[in-house]
Amino acid sequence: MEAEAAKYIGAGIACLGMAGAAMGLGTIFSSFLSGALRNPSAADGQFGRLIFGFAVTEALGIFSLLIAFLILFS
Repeated sequence: MEAEAAKYIGAGIACLGMAGAAMGLGTIFSSFLSGALRNPSAADGQFGRLIFGFAVTEALGIFSLLIAFLILFS
């Protein structure tokens, strides 16, 4: 296998982390929405945890994109 092909395969595998982050974000927001609809008075108290979960999950997706770019362009 050529080194260039291995770089593309490695970058593609690193991009799977972005798919995991997307599924995680969907799970976080769907759980918050269903909980907020069941108990609207507790939704305000959980909003901070929602934003923290969003930020951590999104950071992991951006980190996997960064790794893919590092594999491709280094």
